Amino acid sequence: MLSSWVSRRNGGVFEAVVAQAEMLKSLGAAPVVLGVREEASAEDAWRLEGIETHLADQSGFASLAYAPDLPGLLDAAHLDLVHLHGIWQFTTKFAGDWAEATHKPVVISPHGMLDPWITRRNSWKKHLARFLWERSAWNSATAFHALTEAEAQDIVHETRGAKVATIPNPAPPLSSDSDLPRGPNVLYIGRIHEKKNIAALLSAWIAAKPKLPEDATLTIAGWGDDAGIDMLEHAMRDHKEASIEFVGTAFGGQKAALFDLARFVVLPSFSEGLPMAMLEAWSAGVPTIMTEHCHLPEGFTAGAAIECGTDRASICEALVKGLNVAEADWEAMSEAARGLAGGPFSPDTIAEVWEAFYLALLEGKSPA
Repeated sequence: MLSSWVSRRNGGVFEAVVAQAEMLKSLGAAPVVLGVREEASAEDAWRLEGIETHLADQSGFASLAYAPDLPGLLDAAHLDLVHLHGIWQFTTKFAGDWAEATHKPVVISPHGMLDPWITRRNSWKKHLARFLWERSAWNSATAFHALTEAEAQDIVHETRGAKVATIPNPAPPLSSDSDLPRGPNVLYIGRIHEKKNIAALLSAWIAAKPKLPEDATLTIAGWGDDAGIDMLEHAMRDHKEASIEFVGTAFGGQKAALFDLARFVVLPSFSEGLPMAMLEAWSAGVPTIMTEHCHLPEGFTAGAAIECGTDRASICEALVKGLNVAEADWEAMSEAARGLAGGPFSPDTIAEVWEAFYLALLEGKSPA
């Protein structure tokens, strides 16, 4: 598995790499994770404990994830297949070059990075990347992996007809029911980034507060660049009475405790591949409030999620609706969430699909 940054800096892509490595190991494969070293790499190395991992030092512009020693690490690993996670960086070129040199299969998972909302941002940089290395690498890939049918359409449009397998991220294993009382607590967990639309969430929460239970709280857990954190902390200083708390990053037991206390997990995002936070919430029995851009229509169909838009008014309306749901109705939503996490998105179900897909590629067959 090849990625740019093998740490929290890579957001949900890193979470997907960790889950994929664990899944491959459970299937009896030998996963090798390769990427670019940066500040958070050492701090997050424990997430890949027991997984062979090799990192190369980056050079030049950090955003491009260029590491001149990374191709050598790819060659030295004696791999049967390369699975690239994420695009628009030099890791795509390295994967394409490896495919051309070895004639072995390469799978590319864009992780939502071909969503029109993403491709329109800094579009001139992406046009340049397409010309210099992306198109060539895409043409060398054996297949693409899409998380959703919507992403599959984006991939086909951008690559002009690549073969695409649509396989969702797996949810974590179901957690046991919490004995802790769930108050009117709403949780956001993930990157502090413009596309997550946190500014609108804060504004909507402030507008909704008079219509919510008196002890309602919004907890924000995550990480981001300095500008994002400054925006968040400034908004909290201006609205101390709004019961908004920022708790920073949360992993392991800290994350589990946040889910145990949450009545809803919210994600009013502009653009997503398939957000792990929603699957993590469902595996903990927590219903979600999210936009259609999360590409999880199953949540709305099953009754595990409340849909919101990206504007303040619709987010406000969804928050009010969620925190005023009757207890019996909330319990039904919680059961529906667990049903999704333990059914179509369960680790065993998704692992079987991946096993068949990888096997077809390694045997030189065209993937279904």
